[in-house]
Amino acid sequence: QVQLVESGGGLVQAGGSLRLSCAASGRTFSNYNMGWFRQPPGKEREFVAAVNWSGGVTRYTDSVKGRFTISRDNAKNTVSLQMNSLNPEDTAIYYCAAASGVVVRTIPGRYDYWGQGTQVTVSS
Repeated sequence: QVQLVESGGGLVQAGGSLRLSCAASGRTFSNYNMGWFRQPPGKEREFVAAVNWSGGVTRYTDSVKGRFTISRDNAKNTVSLQMNSLNPEDTAIYYCAAASGVVVRTIPGRYDYWGQGTQVTVSS
């Protein structure tokens, strides 16, 4: 089992920044690729960003490219999502997730463990 706990959400004005963090415990953190997903109000959960086990490979959904950066620290068992230039369309519950395997996945069903989520609200 891997336990994931997100933090760093909150209310921010459009154009502002937030940094989300996810702390992992349980099995060896570096064995897992890590992803961030979000669920906007009334919508399905969607992929945001992912990083492979070493931090050397990252993937982003098109709408956040150039604004969001995913990173991980295997020594501290954490993965972070730096979010800049936020806009109201980024408002959602953000989830951290862990996936085994070699390929960095973008589909929620490919992830094995999930955190409880943290709310991000961007006001206009």
